[in-house]
Amino acid sequence: MTWEALMKAKASVALTTLAVFTLAISLWTPPASGQAVFGSIFGTVTDPSGAAVPNAKVTVTSIAKGTSVETATNADGNYSVTHLIPDVYNIKVEGAGFKSFEATNIVVSADTAARVDGQFQVGGSTETVEVTAETPQLKTDRADVATIFNDRAVEDLPLFNRNFTQLVLASPGTQQLGWSHAAGENPQGSKQIRVDGQPFAGTGFQLDGTDNRDPILGIIVINPTLESVTEAKMTSQNYDAEFGQAIAGVVASQTKSGSNTL
Repeated sequence: MTWEALMKAKASVALTTLAVFTLAISLWTPPASGQAVFGSIFGTVTDPSGAAVPNAKVTVTSIAKGTSVETATNADGNYSVTHLIPDVYNIKVEGAGFKSFEATNIVVSADTAARVDGQFQVGGSTETVEVTAETPQLKTDRADVATIFNDRAVEDLPLFNRNFTQLVLASPGTQQLGWSHAAGENPQGSKQIRVDGQPFAGTGFQLDGTDNRDPILGIIVINPTLESVTEAKMTSQNYDAEFGQAIAGVVASQTKSGSNTL
């Protein structure tokens, strides 16, 4: 084989390799962390004797938006409504031969589950027993250690320069480093923050369920304005496996959505 033919063969192999690599990159889709966007409501429905009530109709309604999601209890009287946008909800449970059960003002946060159990009373379905949901003293559905900031806390806390990453410092176990990236690399002025003594680059950031962490600089990519955030959750320990890219903590923030009021 001549030198010219050898060079052509090498060039052909290089172009083929590049084409295969480009195709592989275009077909690869990074895993989504959609669960970080939503919360859920679950519980058990029983009759006056404590026995499970199957096939009871469960309706979950957003107070702000007026949208509803329906499901039914299973054979064990259990139900679960997932993929709920962080909001305040009412829940109504209906069963034949029983008074309807309604719980109001249930706060659902992202990446959390609210438990609402209901016990029917004998009576007509047109009658309703209304209760106000109470915040449980102990979480039994998960073991994560987290601080949740609702929209009022996000807006009202006195944060220097109104910088979203300063909000993380209001969580236990956090510490700001004494240096920062150059302005050309970090034009939003994001802070480098240790969580539980781990390197700052080990903190994961999520915005509306999508990865919001710069893989090179290890800082937040989009630093949202505080007025646009409806909730922020700082999880420092025992976070879910879906956040495998984080080794220190996870900051999940949700932006505001519309409602029926102006």
